[in-house]
Amino acid sequence: MSVTVRAMESRDFEALKEIYNQVIDERVATFNTEHIDVDEIAGWTKSGLILVADSGRDVLGFVRSFPYRTRPCYGGVAQFSIYVRESARGLGVGDLLMSAFVQALVADGKWKVLSRVFVENDASLRLLAKHGFREVGIYRRHARLDGVWRDGVIVERLLGPAEEDE
Repeated sequence: MSVTVRAMESRDFEALKEIYNQVIDERVATFNTEHIDVDEIAGWTKSGLILVADSGRDVLGFVRSFPYRTRPCYGGVAQFSIYVRESARGLGVGDLLMSAFVQALVADGKWKVLSRVFVENDASLRLLAKHGFREVGIYRRHARLDGVWRDGVIVERLLGPAEEDE
């Protein structure tokens, strides 16, 4: 299967909604519990970079950045989320998305990217380690999901000039 990574377009809103709502239902990668609609997806375009993995027939996954904080001193720091359609997991889609995403963030002048991952989400943790992320710590009992406390691993990767200074 041939997969290309490209910038999200408005024609992708429905596919991103489907993927994200699937992940919400699985309870493995987000604390969100309520389904979203295409209007929420459209709103994401105002706050960061969104890339999609496209098979030519379907959008198989996406990665999106959003601001870490609103203060100007954090302008080079981005948070991100990455989600892959269940039927496309294990096929290298996340790997393709992360490679392109990191390059795009560097081109955009970002110096750090970070996220939080459920401690039991081994596939995501392996993917991020492969792409140079380090585990910074664990948020214990970060939030409740269906009444159960869940922990989150904090991951970060330095980019561009910040990475070069190490």
